[in-house]
Amino acid sequence: MHITYDIKNGIEYAKLCVSTREGKKVSKQYQNLGRVIDKEKGVYKNRKRGIFSYDLDTNTYGVAPADILIPQITGKEKLILDFGDIFLLDWFVKDRRLDIPINATGYGNLDTLHAMIGYYVLCGMANTHAKSWWEGSYARFLYPKANLTSQRISDFLTAIGNEHSQRSFFHEYFKTLNILDIDPENVLIDSTGLPNSIQFPLTAVRNHNGDISEEVRLIYVVDQRSGLPIFFRYCAGNIIDISTLIRCLEELKEQGINIEFAILDAGYYSEANICELFKKEVSFITRMKSNKVIYKELMKQHFDTLEEKENLVEYNGRYIYLKRVKCKLEGYDAYAYIGLDMQRKFMEANKTFQRAKDKKMNTDQIHEAMRKQGAFMIISSHEIETTQLLPLYYTRQQVEQVFDVGKNYANMLPLRTHNEDTFRGHLLLTFITTVIVKLLQNSLINSNINPISLFLNLRNHKCKVYDDHILTHEAFKKANDCYKLFGIKCPTVINL
Repeated sequence: MHITYDIKNGIEYAKLCVSTREGKKVSKQYQNLGRVIDKEKGVYKNRKRGIFSYDLDTNTYGVAPADILIPQITGKEKLILDFGDIFLLDWFVKDRRLDIPINATGYGNLDTLHAMIGYYVLCGMANTHAKSWWEGSYARFLYPKANLTSQRISDFLTAIGNEHSQRSFFHEYFKTLNILDIDPENVLIDSTGLPNSIQFPLTAVRNHNGDISEEVRLIYVVDQRSGLPIFFRYCAGNIIDISTLIRCLEELKEQGINIEFAILDAGYYSEANICELFKKEVSFITRMKSNKVIYKELMKQHFDTLEEKENLVEYNGRYIYLKRVKCKLEGYDAYAYIGLDMQRKFMEANKTFQRAKDKKMNTDQIHEAMRKQGAFMIISSHEIETTQLLPLYYTRQQVEQVFDVGKNYANMLPLRTHNEDTFRGHLLLTFITTVIVKLLQNSLINSNINPISLFLNLRNHKCKVYDDHILTHEAFKKANDCYKLFGIKCPTVINL
C-alpha cells in the first residue's frame, strides 16, 4: 500500500494505491485522497471528508492539525482594508493581558483563535461569513495563518470546547483578574435561557412563568464590584436553578476561588441551598418568593407596622418602607427585610381598579387585593443597614447587563452549533468576547461613547496594502478621538 501523486492544472492530487496478489496476478485498487494540502504532514482535502489527515503507516484517518495553513484569499485581493477596529481591539486584548488566558486554551492555530474573537466582537454574523470579514480587514495581516473555512471553524470550536482547554483558560484567567485588580470573592450568580431548536442532549423544554420554550440553560458568575463575568456553567434547559448553585461554588473552589459573599436570584432559594451556604460560611442576599411559609409568617407578624416613619428609605428616586427583623433560616440566625414599594403599589392598584369593574369586585375584595400589593421580602445571612440593602441587592442587575452584552454584542445568540462539542466552544468564545466588551464598557464609562460606536467609528479608518508595507489613512476626528481615549498613537506605516 502506498500513495501516488499526480498534478492536474497545477494542483497536486493524491491517491491511495492498494495492491493485492492472486497467484501470479497483481491487481491494484485506487482510493482518492483528494487535493494535497500538506504532503509532509499527510493532510488532504476531498468532498466527502473535507480537510483531514491520513496516516499511511496505521491506515487511519484523523482531524487535520490546527496549524495547517490553507490559502484563503479568493479572487482579486483587496488592497483597501478596514483597519481601526481590529487594530484597537488587538491592542486592547494585549494591554489587558487577556491574550495570556486566551492562548492558554492550547489551540494549535492561535491566529484562528484571535481572528474568531475579533469576528465575534466586531461582526456578530453567522460563522460562514467569517472568512469574508477576515479578507476585508487588517485582521488578514494581524492573523495571517487564520483558517476560517466553515469546516475548520467547526473543528476549532470543538477543540476549544474540550474540558482541558476550558480549565487551562480559567486557570490563567483568574491570574489575569488579579493583574486587573479584581478579587472575585463577592459575586452575583444568575442564569438565562438560550433558545435552541437544534436537538442535542442539552436542549430541553422549560416552563418559566407559563412561557414554554426549548432552550439550554447558561449560568454566569459575575464579580460584584466590576460587573465582569468570572465563570460560566451550562446545563439542560429543564434543570431548575436551585440544583446548580452549590455545584457552581464547588467548581470555583476547584479553580482556587473561594466565594465569601453571593447575591442570588430568588430562583436559587431552597432549604438545602441555604444550609449549604451557611455551612460553607458564604454570606448571601436573596429575594424570597411569596409562596414560602416563612414569608407568609413574617408578613403576617410585621406588615401592619411597616408603614412607619423610621422604616422609610429612599432608593434611586423611589420611596420604600423597609423593616429589618431577625429570623431563623433552617436553624441559622438570619435577617429578613420586609419591604413595601410605594410606586409599585400605586401601579398595581391602578391595574386592580381597571379590572375591578369587569370582574364585578366589591369594596372588600378590592381592599384585600390592594392590601399587600408592592410588598416584597429580602433575606440576608448578615445584618445590613436598611439604607444600604437595596443599593447592594440591586447590583445583581449587573448580571442582566452582562447577559445583554453577551446576547447582543458578543454573538451569544442565535445558537448556530449542531452538537454539544461545538456548543461548548461557542460558549467559551462568547464568554471571552463578553469579558472584552465589558472591560471596554468599564473603560469608556466616563466618556460619551460606547463599544458599538467606538468600533463603528474605527471601522471607517482604512488602510492601503502595498507589496512590503501597509499605509494607514489619515485618522478623521471621530477615529482620532477613539484612539486618544486609550492613549494610542496610530502608526503611519506598518512593514510586512
